[in-house]
Amino acid sequence: MSNNTTKDLVIIGGGPAGLAASIYAARALLDSVTLEQQAYGGQVLLTSEIDNYPGVPNADGYSLIESMRQQATDLGAKLATAEVVSITKDQDEFELQTTEGDLRARAIILAAGAVPRHAGFEGEEAYVGRGVSYCATCDGMFFRNREVFVIGGGNSAVEEALFLTRFASHVTLVVRKDHLRAQAVLAEELENNEKASIRYLTSITRVSGEQAINQITFRNNETGETYEETFETGAGVFVFVGRVPTSELVRDFVDVTPEGYVITDAYMATRTKGIFAAGDVRNTPLRQIVCAASDGAIAATNVSAYLGHPVYE
Repeated sequence: MSNNTTKDLVIIGGGPAGLAASIYAARALLDSVTLEQQAYGGQVLLTSEIDNYPGVPNADGYSLIESMRQQATDLGAKLATAEVVSITKDQDEFELQTTEGDLRARAIILAAGAVPRHAGFEGEEAYVGRGVSYCATCDGMFFRNREVFVIGGGNSAVEEALFLTRFASHVTLVVRKDHLRAQAVLAEELENNEKASIRYLTSITRVSGEQAINQITFRNNETGETYEETFETGAGVFVFVGRVPTSELVRDFVDVTPEGYVITDAYMATRTKGIFAAGDVRNTPLRQIVCAASDGAIAATNVSAYLGHPVYE
């Protein structure tokens, strides 16, 4: 990937924000490249049903992302697989060290998204892939006719709990507070599902077992009392307690919230000229696919203006 040419723009992240940015950058005739360290699509690939992306009803994550990726490449966007290891600033340009070589760029759009936050119970790390999961779409089928527990009280937790009722014998939503944060329509759907139940004011403190999770320790958050339940066939614990923004690469150049989300203005610009942010990594009131795509479009448009290219329609 290394060459002596300075790119107009490097887009870091190949989810909806990054792909939308690559589409708008291609239309602006910017010399740009989009880098994704794993699979293009990011967290969207883990979504089995998408019914709120305008104009594309009843889509799945893979097909929606594949359409975006194909549209970008058809317009001439360059997409590559590489992990950005570090970013340094040299006057008005940036140098990016990647696993596939070094790059120089006049502007950067960080669209790296966010990763699942861990719940922090004992055994969580040890049982990943053996009962602990962060993706119901990926692993739900492995828990057919088994007991499943979902940790969390937001929209994602309830949506994933509903999805898991297709496979599990029973799904229990474990909520540390006395209420759900999820939208009322989702909460009602879960409450009316005969294969689901909710335990409020409850936390999971420990999981254990031989090859699978055969024992779970719960804590009543109101009384502090703990109790254990055993599962002969192995239970599943799915964690949906929020996400951690992937903003470490630019921490020296941008302001972030206490949670680590990048602070931008309405143009997706950060406090450092030439660095923009888009999508779930940004401090935004709503993290949805349509919002990420909008962020990417705005960011690329304003990169074009920043570099002195004509602003396009």
